[in-house]
Amino acid sequence: MDAHARTVMITGAAGNLGRCVARSFLAEGAHLVLVDLHRASLEHAFGAEDERRLLAPTNLLEPEQVNGAVTAAIERYGRIDVLCNLAGGFRMGEAVHETADPNWDFLFDINARTLLHAVRAVVPHMIERGGGKIVNVGAFSAQEGLARMGAYCAAKGAVIRLTEAMAAELREKNVNVNCVLPTIIDTPENRAAMPDADPSRWVAPEDLANVIAFLASDAARAIHGAALPVTGLS
Repeated sequence: MDAHARTVMITGAAGNLGRCVARSFLAEGAHLVLVDLHRASLEHAFGAEDERRLLAPTNLLEPEQVNGAVTAAIERYGRIDVLCNLAGGFRMGEAVHETADPNWDFLFDINARTLLHAVRAVVPHMIERGGGKIVNVGAFSAQEGLARMGAYCAAKGAVIRLTEAMAAELREKNVNVNCVLPTIIDTPENRAAMPDADPSRWVAPEDLANVIAFLASDAARAIHGAALPVTGLS
């Protein structure tokens, strides 16, 4: 293994965006810690584990499992230089006063609590090593409250506020924390859900991956607490 290669942990790695982000970091020679709920999904997306790719099936809502994934990464690669918190989810349709507890809990768990558990496990190691990069995924729509998207906007808004708070707390520790705010991402699932829409106006996952890779690079070392819109043509 290349002792000088960066180690990048990606949550939600088996998804459309996760696969693009992984390819971007593989191209630079990084070691990858690929986190998703099921090993089968990771193997389907990336094939068998190898020297440069550690498959880490993890329930991000279980802190012990997250700690286990981080420990396995450090045991193999000795470090975690970049954390990309891509795990998340979307639901809409309810007015705020009609929002059911299960939907509220789902959206805050998958978007905010997964992030919290990941940074709890990773940040102490970054501080110990003298720095690192964290990139979170918010949502362009989270900049304001939208009708029948209140719980989603609130959950992704929490991601933005957590990003800002962490940036203020960690910048003196040489840890950069930023987030991206995409509009609709061009995925097969979104095309199927919105067959009458024009996906050419959406955000290509490869383009969003490039922005994430930039925020995780030394070129972005002066950027702290940014919430960067990535809007395609929409």
